[in-house]
Amino acid sequence: MRVAAALAHRDNDDFAKPGKLVEVRFIKGQSLSLTASRLLALMILTAGGDAWRDIPHRMRKADIRRGHKGNERIADMLEELHRTLFAEDDTSWRGRKATRRFPLIQMSKEEVEEEGHEGGWIEWEFTPDARRLIQESETYAVLNRQAVLGFRSTYALRLYEMGALRIHRRQSTWKGDVTALRAALGIDPDVYKDFAQLRRKVLTTAKAEIDQLAHFTVEWKEVRRGRAVAEIEIRFQAKDAPQQISTVDELERHSAGRRSRRDGETENIVGPAADPGARPLPARSRSQDGEADGATTFPPGSLHYAPTPLFRDIARVQGGGWDIDLIAAAYREHMGARLQNLSGNKLKQSWTGFCESYASRRGRP
Repeated sequence: MRVAAALAHRDNDDFAKPGKLVEVRFIKGQSLSLTASRLLALMILTAGGDAWRDIPHRMRKADIRRGHKGNERIADMLEELHRTLFAEDDTSWRGRKATRRFPLIQMSKEEVEEEGHEGGWIEWEFTPDARRLIQESETYAVLNRQAVLGFRSTYALRLYEMGALRIHRRQSTWKGDVTALRAALGIDPDVYKDFAQLRRKVLTTAKAEIDQLAHFTVEWKEVRRGRAVAEIEIRFQAKDAPQQISTVDELERHSAGRRSRRDGETENIVGPAADPGARPLPARSRSQDGEADGATTFPPGSLHYAPTPLFRDIARVQGGGWDIDLIAAAYREHMGARLQNLSGNKLKQSWTGFCESYASRRGRP
């Protein structure tokens, strides 16, 4: 929660999701749709460091719609969050192994808007079980708001959260059998029963989106017993600085044509008419671009004595415990003359990506 509060104070697109909420299981046959998953992420972003408190949280409907006309979908998403159950291992009153089932949202209110007015807020409260998971979490995943809203596959979003939770660990991998993989991604037991289908429809699709929009890439290895796939090992690898810059460029571009760019095809977009229902994104503040945080240039010398804490704080959070000046020296050497051409958000994301990559390659000191 301290990390969540610190990220919220920076006023940028990054936010922390508690590890126990990332790894909580859906009950068999249930999972969240992509839109409901996005809404839950925005709720956690909005609640910030107060998510564990027994208080109501509030958010503007305009922050949810992001290009959708009307508000009927907001009601659908809230109702889906109310009726979706999650599960975790627990102990019964007799001391035996048990499964605990619970929702994450216990109350929500949606303002009824007058005709012709597009304002309005929603209000909600997390359940005691959700607040307990948030408060007990000792790990967290740093997610990017633009990436969360950019995914078009619910499985890609789930895998993105799993990767963001593991990217700073000594072993940034997930291992499990096919049943565990289906449970982790919330795959309905009645779909993709053949692993070849699951590979093509879920893993390959999710990898393509994550490699394009996330601050890391994903690979997997299939362990077979005979002809059947017995276990999956998924590895998450932090992107280096140039790859991070490409990712920032992609996140700042319009989503129309994103798949074509990913597949290396020629875009065919004609002006704003390519997405007639889209609303313009709100103007980015100077703080979001990194300018108000002093991210116009990378500071020379020791980061301990830099005039702005931005680069120092990023290295401390993302650098895996390594000396921040050691990382800075490696970053300057790696970037060379290219560093002079970076500023604002691209510089900040490039530095963040390098710190993550540095820690991922070397593990903990």
